[in-house]
Amino acid sequence: MIKTEKVVDHIVQWLSDYLARSGLKGFAVGVSGGIDSAVTSTLCARTGKPVLVLNMPIHQAGDQVSRSSSHITWLNQHFAAVKGVDVELTPVFEQIKTCFPDDIQDGLTMANTRARLRMLTLYAFASSHKLLVAGTGNKVEDFGVGFFTKYGDGGVDISPIADLTKSEVYALGKNLGIIQEILTAPPTDGLWEDNRTDESQIGASYAELEWAMQYLESPGNTPLTDREKQVVNIFQAFNTANRHKMLPVPVCRIPKE
Repeated sequence: MIKTEKVVDHIVQWLSDYLARSGLKGFAVGVSGGIDSAVTSTLCARTGKPVLVLNMPIHQAGDQVSRSSSHITWLNQHFAAVKGVDVELTPVFEQIKTCFPDDIQDGLTMANTRARLRMLTLYAFASSHKLLVAGTGNKVEDFGVGFFTKYGDGGVDISPIADLTKSEVYALGKNLGIIQEILTAPPTDGLWEDNRTDESQIGASYAELEWAMQYLESPGNTPLTDREKQVVNIFQAFNTANRHKMLPVPVCRIPKE
């Protein structure tokens, strides 16, 4: 297990150094009521620099909105340079739907549209206030199964927790004093009106995905159980399908001749 206090100090220093080199004033973070955004926003706040924390509901479940609001309140109580903003994006999303033909309004397309609308909003605030957009993706999501929206929540300036697994993010959350209701909430991307969890979408828990990621990096000789084989197959399928999100955009290089 990681040494949480040292990791916290390292990330906070990294954020501070990167911000100083950028010439910008602070950070913008979208919060969802989940552990990743709570930890990311708190790490940014620990720098002592201005942090704009945006709650951007789109047909959001009530418990997600309340957790986001509670986290913003907690941040305001502990960090003077944090400012919370609520931006209700449901009317904007509904207006977008009127411009889309019915035949492209399938569930996944519209879920990704929500994420991209939030990215657009984050960058509008960040640009106006001269802030860096801090990403909230962890290692399993960003480099394992690619569980994020390309140019949505994947559209960021910096990724403070992308080298941490989900379990490590939870360990940091406990160290940072993140509120209990966030620490115990089932992970969800918040992009579906039925409030489905990440595990129900992926077919495996984050603990299982972390195990699969480590196993594939260094396979052992011990025979796998049926469930372990299933989890490895799930991991590999997501990794293959979402590889385009995790690699740089391909560039067609023109030979000099």
